[in-house]
Amino acid sequence: MSVKLQRGDTLIEVLFAFAVLSLVVIGALAIMNQGTLASQRSLETTLVRQEIDGQATTLRFLHDAYVAKFQPGTTYAANTPAGQWVAMTSNLMATSTTSFGGLTSCPNPPSGSFILDPTTARYQGANARLAQSTTFAQLVYNSSNVFTQSEGIWIEGVRSTETQTDANKQNVTYIDFHIKACWDAPGNGPPMTIGTIVRLYEPIN
Repeated sequence: MSVKLQRGDTLIEVLFAFAVLSLVVIGALAIMNQGTLASQRSLETTLVRQEIDGQATTLRFLHDAYVAKFQPGTTYAANTPAGQWVAMTSNLMATSTTSFGGLTSCPNPPSGSFILDPTTARYQGANARLAQSTTFAQLVYNSSNVFTQSEGIWIEGVRSTETQTDANKQNVTYIDFHIKACWDAPGNGPPMTIGTIVRLYEPIN
């Protein structure tokens, strides 16, 4: 057959092939993007859980130090773990905590919230150094490894109010520490939230 008689691709065929190729490429990029976002969310969740675990461990340490030193009517030096527990529990919330249901954006930490510095086991004061997250919920330190602020993670403490009828429990109360974290999720969608509760019992003076 003569070269002049060979039929080439029409413009419509070329455009159709290009359109199919574009759809395949766009689909592959979308899948890769979703995979990247899922990996980022998983990594951020792991890091935030570590921050929450650090707060829970510090709470238990301060509690154990206070119980070990407890004597009715005793005052404790502010720079000791027992003194830090007293300072922390003197500024607890009333009876309710923040709800994470139906959030469209992360709330500001409510009045009475606080955070602990796990590196020094120090109470950072009610609403002191609390801010919304800029990336994910985390504690921020400066170049000298000194705590500067907490972004998107805080603690709400609520003391028990019910009257104990059991004679063995009448001189004991408990505090529920709600450790909460909220930060903007990678990609579109509602914010990511994590929370846990640490219940600790303390004797009454």
